[in-house]
Amino acid sequence: MDKLFEILQNLAPFSRKKWEGALPLFVFKTYAANEMIFSADDKPMQIHFLIEGIGRYFYIDIEGKERNKSLVKSGGAFASISTLVSGDGSPFYTQAITTCSTGAIAYDDLINLSEQNKNWATFLRRVYENLALKKERREAGFLLLSARQRYEEFLSEFGGQSDLIPLKHVAMYIGITDVSLSRIRKEMGLT
Repeated sequence: MDKLFEILQNLAPFSRKKWEGALPLFVFKTYAANEMIFSADDKPMQIHFLIEGIGRYFYIDIEGKERNKSLVKSGGAFASISTLVSGDGSPFYTQAITTCSTGAIAYDDLINLSEQNKNWATFLRRVYENLALKKERREAGFLLLSARQRYEEFLSEFGGQSDLIPLKHVAMYIGITDVSLSRIRKEMGLT
């Protein structure tokens, strides 16, 4: 619980009292490696803040092939905005890659907190701002960077945790094949 408080503090300042007041609204859960957090067509009405571990968002295409949408590390979150805003089923799956600990709060509860307290409103705004920035950077990476540069960006973002992510997920995430990633890693002296 203290770790989640620290994560939230990175986005907006909260007093310990305000945090403790909101704490009963959170449900804490640990997911085993490879366990689904939620699946496509589910309607998750919570935001699952990742306290520890690494997870992923992914799609399964018409041929049954998985496509990673995003990788998530501690401080990130799992949510389906289309579900929260429109009530639609999630278009993607979310899964723990390593053992993941989360603190989940119902989106309606988070909205109520943000309407009652400026710090929670700031927090919620910054969550959305960070999501927009991440998407903007990822799009620019696909349009402007080479495969090697995208891999270098991945290594920079995930640091020492990058070794915890199977290379097949890394390759999917940066939009290349396993063979291409192997070649890049060999060129970089990482194999």
